[in-house]
Amino acid sequence: MAMLEDKITSLAVAEQLSTFESGNEMAAMAAAQINYHIMGYFPITPSTEVAQFLDQMKARGEHDIKLIPADGEHGSAGICYGAAATGARVFNATSANGLLYMIEQLPVQAGTRFPMVMNLVTRAVSGPLDIRGDHSDLYYALNTGWVILTARTPQAVYDINIMALKLAEHSNVRLPVIVAYDGFFTSHQKRRVQYFKDRKVVQQFVGECPTDYHFARDPKKPVTIGAHMNGDDLINNHFQQSEAIYAAGEVFREIAAEYARISGREYPILDLYKMEDAEVALFLLNSAAESAKDVVDQLRARGIKAGVISPNIIRPFPAKEIREALKNVKALLVGERADSYGANGPNLTHEVKSALQEDRNNQTIVLSRVFGLGGKDFYASDAEKFFDMTIEAMEKGFAEKPFDYYGHVPGNPEKMLKPVITPQHGDVYKSGLIDVRMDEETNKLKVKIPPLRALTGKPKRIASGHGACPGCGIFAGLELFFKGIEGDIVTLFQTGCAYVTTTSYPHSSHKQTMIHNLFQNGAATLSGTLEAFLELKRRGEIEVSDDATFVMITGDGGMDIGMGSAIGTALRGHSLIMLEYDNEGYMNTGSQMSYSTPIGHMTSTSGVGKVQKGKGFHHKDTAQIMAATNIPYVFTGAEAFPQDLIKKGAKAQWYAQNVGTVYGKILITCPLNWKSEDRFGATILEQAVNSCFFPLYEVEQGVTSITYNPEDKNKRVAISEWLKYMGKTKHLLKEENKPILEEFEAEVEKRWQRLKAKHENPFL
Repeated sequence: MAMLEDKITSLAVAEQLSTFESGNEMAAMAAAQINYHIMGYFPITPSTEVAQFLDQMKARGEHDIKLIPADGEHGSAGICYGAAATGARVFNATSANGLLYMIEQLPVQAGTRFPMVMNLVTRAVSGPLDIRGDHSDLYYALNTGWVILTARTPQAVYDINIMALKLAEHSNVRLPVIVAYDGFFTSHQKRRVQYFKDRKVVQQFVGECPTDYHFARDPKKPVTIGAHMNGDDLINNHFQQSEAIYAAGEVFREIAAEYARISGREYPILDLYKMEDAEVALFLLNSAAESAKDVVDQLRARGIKAGVISPNIIRPFPAKEIREALKNVKALLVGERADSYGANGPNLTHEVKSALQEDRNNQTIVLSRVFGLGGKDFYASDAEKFFDMTIEAMEKGFAEKPFDYYGHVPGNPEKMLKPVITPQHGDVYKSGLIDVRMDEETNKLKVKIPPLRALTGKPKRIASGHGACPGCGIFAGLELFFKGIEGDIVTLFQTGCAYVTTTSYPHSSHKQTMIHNLFQNGAATLSGTLEAFLELKRRGEIEVSDDATFVMITGDGGMDIGMGSAIGTALRGHSLIMLEYDNEGYMNTGSQMSYSTPIGHMTSTSGVGKVQKGKGFHHKDTAQIMAATNIPYVFTGAEAFPQDLIKKGAKAQWYAQNVGTVYGKILITCPLNWKSEDRFGATILEQAVNSCFFPLYEVEQGVTSITYNPEDKNKRVAISEWLKYMGKTKHLLKEENKPILEEFEAEVEKRWQRLKAKHENPFL
């Protein structure tokens, strides 16, 4: 292997410590030792851990980085760009669709030449959704103007992160830098690594933060950043940017040599493993290259001159170095964890071929194989097969199949899954026991529902066998709401626990039509589906029942990143329901803080320690935000109050079918991340309502009505009576955290009194 863990300190000058850590941990370690000014971030698997580790270190007082939780990756990119424009040192981490969501911001930052470092923990871009590692996100970044470095091991993640900032800030470069490493293969697998004992070594290597640039930091020296350009100026701007990114290649070589002197670890432009006399070789990015090196040793023992090439930098693309490395190679296989659909080979394949075109004497046969998509493992046996292909091409003198996928298999019709239940629709979901009528005098709906036991015969909308955690309140809450909905439904589930646990291909727990789209676009997507249904029906092209109800399900913080889409859908007035299950965090990615997390509550990105006591600001009131869009019906609900929730479900359906958009928010339990006992689920919900933290009310035609008042029933309890059941909040009950609890209590009381005022005055 190119980087043997037992030899990495043989030349070291600065004192280093040995540990056993993952790539994400080492990215956070490098950032903390550099002590960046700002990190704007939004959680997405598998990069989420970087922010989590930094938050834990922050709670312990190990760095001073200002960690800013964004509303989505687009927002995080804006935070980072704005901070970089001041000359601050800026850091970020993302993956997959997170990169794509922010991607229109990346050329802005590169084009205006503001340095920063972003770790891209590579992952498959959906759809369909797959959270494991390939390079389909990385390939989208190739044309953004960012320098791109690659890291094969956790050790390389640490080292290259340190070099990346120095490269980004170099006077001949001044460009943002991506450090790309493989999701889960490198990000989560632990390896023996070494790091500098004294962070001053890192800070001295990186140097002082540059100030000799036109930053937005001094009112006495005003600047205009990003002024509009015409074509004559823009071509000059892009030429300068192009020259800078090519210069980054030579600057990286210089920085790597300097880093080798203090660390003993070398990072050449190309990592060449036994390429001196190689006749057959593999070109692989990141972790796959490490797997292939052991195979090279085995082939060499059999007398086959094999080698592996793996670049440490792909932007700028090292064309000159590749020509030199391949001048004597007879056959090369370029393996890539992504495709460029329709191009007869992925991006790097064409760039390798293009580099070889400049050497008229080169006769290397180039094969291209797409492999390892969606985190499909790459074993030594796979590398052996790659080498078999190159040896065959060398012996034949040509590639019989220059481009192909590797690892795909044909489907077997005999194994096609059969539905385990007969599709249920129409009358099956009509109990006939729910009566909803408009009261012309009050301009409010009157709802009559039977005793709960009378609705038990109504089938569930979601079948058993899903993968939700024990005690999860999502499906109990959703099913209770659905009891109030009569007839067919079409649902859209945004990404989140409810989606992931019910749709593991090739299985599905959904009995009726379910569509998935990402957090940021669920409401808009369902509005398109609804309008298409209506138009197709108007034209007589389909036959569907008149009472079908369209419901978007969001949760796990989806009303942060998805807020814009939800508001836009509400303002357009589509006849659908948006239902949010609120579990107070981004639970599907590991219990990170969301804007619905209450102040002081502990999550994996709002830790509790000597300098930090949970989330630092108050929770977002999405129900009130959506009420401000003047949609006809907004409500809150909780499973612990079943009749109230079923009635609101019935009202929601009536308004969605007869007037326009509906928004509902239901509180649900998450024992795993709330650190609570399953048996206390209903109690926790009751106390959340009885403490007035989560009041039950509705806004019907602009008029607010509290549907359950704990004060009138002499059931109001202190906030502490709710918090004591959850491990994530027990620290708030300690004397030293009393000021936070008091601030929380004051905010809850203010919101409760404001709600009561609205209840008492229909004009508020």
